[in-house]
Amino acid sequence: MSVVRLEGVSLAYGLKPLLDNVDLAIEAGQRLCLLGRNGEGKSSLMRLLTREIEPDSGTIIFDKSLKIGFLPQTMPAADERTVFAVVAEGLGEVGDYLREYQDLLNAHGDDAGMLSTRTQFLHEKIENMDGWAIQNRIGHMLKRFGIDENVRMKSLSGGWRRRVLLARALVNEPDLLLLDEPTNHLDINTISWLEARLKEYRGALLFVSHDRAFIRALAGGIIELDRGVLRSFNGSYADYLVDKEKLLEEEARQNKLFDKRLSEEETWIRKGIKARRTRNEGRVRALKDMREQRRQRIDAQGTSSIAIAEAERSGKKVINAEHISYAFDDVKTVVRDFSITVMRGDRIGLLGANGAGKTTLLRLLLGKLEPQSGKVVLGSKLEVAYFDQLREGIDEEKSVFDNVADGHEFVELNGRQKHVISYLNDFLFTSERARTPVKALSGGERNRLLLARLFCRPANLIVMDEPTNDLDVDTLELLEERLIDYSGTLLLTSHDREFMDQVVTSTLVFEGEGRIHEYVGGYYDWVRQTGGVLPDEQVFERSPSDTREPPEQAVKPVETPPLKTAGSRKKLSYKLQRELDALPERIESLEAEVEALQSTIADPAFFQQDHAQVEQVTQSLADKEEALAQAIERWLELEEEAGSA
Repeated sequence: MSVVRLEGVSLAYGLKPLLDNVDLAIEAGQRLCLLGRNGEGKSSLMRLLTREIEPDSGTIIFDKSLKIGFLPQTMPAADERTVFAVVAEGLGEVGDYLREYQDLLNAHGDDAGMLSTRTQFLHEKIENMDGWAIQNRIGHMLKRFGIDENVRMKSLSGGWRRRVLLARALVNEPDLLLLDEPTNHLDINTISWLEARLKEYRGALLFVSHDRAFIRALAGGIIELDRGVLRSFNGSYADYLVDKEKLLEEEARQNKLFDKRLSEEETWIRKGIKARRTRNEGRVRALKDMREQRRQRIDAQGTSSIAIAEAERSGKKVINAEHISYAFDDVKTVVRDFSITVMRGDRIGLLGANGAGKTTLLRLLLGKLEPQSGKVVLGSKLEVAYFDQLREGIDEEKSVFDNVADGHEFVELNGRQKHVISYLNDFLFTSERARTPVKALSGGERNRLLLARLFCRPANLIVMDEPTNDLDVDTLELLEERLIDYSGTLLLTSHDREFMDQVVTSTLVFEGEGRIHEYVGGYYDWVRQTGGVLPDEQVFERSPSDTREPPEQAVKPVETPPLKTAGSRKKLSYKLQRELDALPERIESLEAEVEALQSTIADPAFFQQDHAQVEQVTQSLADKEEALAQAIERWLELEEEAGSA
């Protein structure tokens, strides 16, 4: 049975169609993920379903008794409201009475008798609407969510405020739950908690998300919004990826056939005078129709074409930190006696709850913050590109163009000049959008702008603090590919589990009380090694002007045997240490030789040479590949010996 149905619904923003005569039925108990590029209209569809806006045409049919719960994308305000008051907002009129009644009791306590007329009025209203049972429902829900109803929103961190909003969306026991980017700005603990709560929910669920692990865990079907067309795909996210690829191939084939036929008809209409006298008027009308179809056809939005400007290679040792510690107000320690050596080419992820100290550690390692004990030494020839989750590097009043150009018309990428507008086109900014002030951009567009600024400046050390927020899945996957191909050093914090797994080769995990341990691999490798338990996100009270990263709460850390950091390595003999130091350079040299030989063999003219010469080159490639494999194996042996206790 459908809880809501869209029939021939259209909605446009200016000249851009967001929904073009779409049909959709959401059935009771369905779990659907709504996908689409940034700016396609996903949030607008949500606003239609919450009755916040009306369609330009078409009909939306809601079940008569339908109750809807909605979790918006925006972060709730850190204000004076209590948790109880915010959750009660989801109950309409009876919620208003309950909120006012509790506020009076909290404000006056036993002296509430002086307000007896008002309290008696509220008491009777609540009684008549069965409000005391509803109040108990709020209490039970908040207890299950682990939130004190009397805590004020200003004292809660972002993740806990999102939990409060979810409680508000669920408190009226909705038949349809709408979630717009529910995982944005949440840490991994809260995302896992959210997944568990949503699996318990028995109503219909429609959510927007770019978190692929979250989608895989919850979605039983996919709805895709693409150029105003709404398509439904049955099955899992993996099934959708296969079906979508087939759909795009068929669309490209049909467009190619159409364009070929249109070209043939245009040639026919331009023939000589004899052909014009005898031409078929029906065929002329058909050509006019084809021209109109081609004009109205909205071609697929291009994909981002991200390129990273790489600087000259840094020294082998990029960062060396020895026994560094840092505490806020000398009370909450976020980094305790931590040592690490970051080598050129390392790809390290930072994993921890919100407020654990990940951004603080990045600033310590980059020399932007002085440790309170210990020391940090930066390597030679470092060129750092820093992606700041707070977007402090962007001037809101300037245009997209000016934020990237810095007064120039061209950017230089790996030795080649490219006009700024052309460069911004690669990040899906049209010429018109490139002249738009940053303050008018969406969240996804701002993140793409940050990436454009970041990658046009040569760097051999990229530091990215939560780069995945607000990016659509296509851009996210392309960013993954570019970072995987990047030959420099990478430091990354992210709560996107799949993104971390694809990009990093080792993970620094914040395990509570300032303890940080290193594990080989990404998120799921750490889960396999430890069971995947992190201390919870800190509930941290701050003023609006306080931009410090909050410290984590003191939670007993998971007792797991850490990998040895550079500070605790076993000392090799002089000869073996010399061999270990020389191996990275030898491996790089062999890799370069192998790559050169592979390029030679890939040339189509290569196999047209004399057979003996071809055999000599192919044998040389086999020898170099074998030598490279042996060098890597020996390097791993010596590293393991040096790292053993």
